[in-house]
Amino acid sequence: MVKVTGVVFKNGGKLYYFAPGKEKYEKDTGVIVDTARGYEYAIVKKPCIEVEENKIISPLKPVVRIATRRDRETIQRNEERKPEAMRTTQELIEKHKLDMKLVDCDFAFDGTKVVFYYTAPHRVDFRELVKDMSAIFKMRIELRQIGIRDEIKMIGGIGVCGKECCCATCMPDLKKVSIKMAKTQGLSLNPAKISGMCGRLMCCLSYENDYYAEAAKRVPKIGELVSAPDGKGIVVNINMLKMQVRVKIEDKKTDIVSYHDYPVEQIKFNKSRPEKEESDEDLKEITD
Repeated sequence: MVKVTGVVFKNGGKLYYFAPGKEKYEKDTGVIVDTARGYEYAIVKKPCIEVEENKIISPLKPVVRIATRRDRETIQRNEERKPEAMRTTQELIEKHKLDMKLVDCDFAFDGTKVVFYYTAPHRVDFRELVKDMSAIFKMRIELRQIGIRDEIKMIGGIGVCGKECCCATCMPDLKKVSIKMAKTQGLSLNPAKISGMCGRLMCCLSYENDYYAEAAKRVPKIGELVSAPDGKGIVVNINMLKMQVRVKIEDKKTDIVSYHDYPVEQIKFNKSRPEKEESDEDLKEITD
C-alpha cells in the first residue's frame, strides 16, 4: 500500500494521485502540484489515503505546497481572461473560414501556454490560425480537438431528468454505454428518449445495468408462454424492480381474456432456455 493525496483540477473532474508533501491538507484545500505540464493548481479531495501499488503510476509527482493568496489571484486572473480569449479566437476562426466549433480554453497556471478545445467534423488545417493567435496572446498556443461527449462534459447542461448532466458533475470518467443496456432495462429504443444532450446514449444507462442484467436472468421473456396459478398464458409485461410478471390468459372455452400480475416465484418457465446474443449493431437497426 502507498500513501497518496487525491486531487482534482476541476469540480467534478477525475481524481489524480500525488505524493503527499510535508504539509497537512484538509479536504477542499487549494494546492500546487507538479505535473507533466509544469506546476498546476488543484483541489484536495482525499488528503491522505492508502491505495494499492498497481493503481498508481510510479514515480508519483509531489504536492509542492498549499496554494497562497497570490496563487488564488493568479487562478482568478486566468479565469477572467477566458471570455476575451474565446471571443478573439472565435473572430479569428471566422476570419480564416474554418469549419470548427470553439468549446473552451484553459490558461496554464504559470501563464506560458493556453489550450483551446474545439469540435470539428473532420481534420482542420489551423496553422495560419495558430500564427495569428500566437501574435495576439504572446504565449504558446495549443489547439485540441475533442468529441461531442467531452464538449458536454466541459460546458455542462440540464438533462431530461431536470438535473445537471452526470458527465459534468458526478462522473469523472466517461463510461462506455451501449444500446443493449437500454434493451436489458426494458426502455424504449427510441433515440429521442434514451439520448442525452450530446446526442449519444445517456450515461446514466450504465448506473443500474448490472442489476437489470442479473434480474433479467430470473424472469421470463416478453411473449414467452408460461404457467401461472390461473393457467397458461403469454407474458406481456415485466417489472424487474418489483420482480413481477403480467400474464395474458385466454380462456378458449369462453373466449375471455384476462390479465394477472404474479410474483416471479409463482411463474413456471424454462429457465435453461438459450440466450440469444444480440450485438449493438443488430439493436442499432431498431433505433435507425
